[in-house]
Amino acid sequence: MRLFKNYIIPLFAICGLLFVTSCKKEEEPKEEITNPTFTPGLVSDFDYEFNNGQVVATGSYDGNHSDELLATMRVEELSGNQTKITVTLTNTIWGEIYHVHAHDAADPATTPNGTPYNETPNADVFSQEIHGIGGIEVSAHQIIDQPYNDVINNYNGYLVVHDPFQPMSTTNLSTYLVLGTFARPQAASNLASESFQTFFNTGQVDPAYAYAGTHPNTLKSTLKIQELADGRSRVSVLLNFSQNGETYMVHAHDFADPATTPNGTPYNETPNAGVCTLMITGNGGSARAGQISNLSIDEITTMYEGFFVVHDPFQAISTTDPTTYVLLSQFARN
Repeated sequence: MRLFKNYIIPLFAICGLLFVTSCKKEEEPKEEITNPTFTPGLVSDFDYEFNNGQVVATGSYDGNHSDELLATMRVEELSGNQTKITVTLTNTIWGEIYHVHAHDAADPATTPNGTPYNETPNADVFSQEIHGIGGIEVSAHQIIDQPYNDVINNYNGYLVVHDPFQPMSTTNLSTYLVLGTFARPQAASNLASESFQTFFNTGQVDPAYAYAGTHPNTLKSTLKIQELADGRSRVSVLLNFSQNGETYMVHAHDFADPATTPNGTPYNETPNAGVCTLMITGNGGSARAGQISNLSIDEITTMYEGFFVVHDPFQAISTTDPTTYVLLSQFARN
């Protein structure tokens, strides 16, 4: 019996060693199987500025959308003859729908309205809707049956982002937020812009003109002058802390000699529509409107002399009583 016990212990030890050795062998990582002929697809990215007339000088955007909107395009090579096109928008308006299209280039002499592109979008290249979500990037993509090299080298067309605040038009370039050559590098525009802030009217221009009314004194504005490619300017106004549903009349009034005006005001009582006459509907937060001026950015910011006026929506509009102006400052000056 003792002899049997002497043999049984080594026998269990040997079995245990074999079991551990077997487990270690199974836990060794398997060799990865790779395809030596596979290469990742090619990718190209393109940036698009807001439409300030870079492509068609007379076709700058004219509307109430913020010109902070930007677009990017990514073109990715897929297997076979397919390509993936992704368009990303930044600084969209929450809840608005942006129609984004490819339009084939065309001879203006051959199109119904003299446009340099076919007015019907090319849905085989890109035709998508992008739903705005604010300052966060938002995208839409489309996989097309065209080789990558054809898209970035041979396809001749335009990328268009339509304004969600205006009826969609494929002929009116002034409703395009973005207009650029499709899947090509965009030339830098280097167009200038300047911004000017105005705070609630507490008599900064003249103590006698301090606002007298019931509007909250949190209201303030940013006046932006944007240079356009044809030498004109976009004049836009952003009101912060606006009152929901109220209509704000926003005007430029030329300086004048009080001895020459009907009511002794130091400005022309009729607004200067060639510089700025806007109507902004308050939304409880930030509300905006814009227009095109025939004056250049230089003329507005260095030569034009006038007042920036925002009228009180809670009182009858008056161009002779500055105490009804919720905002009052010199126009386009710091």
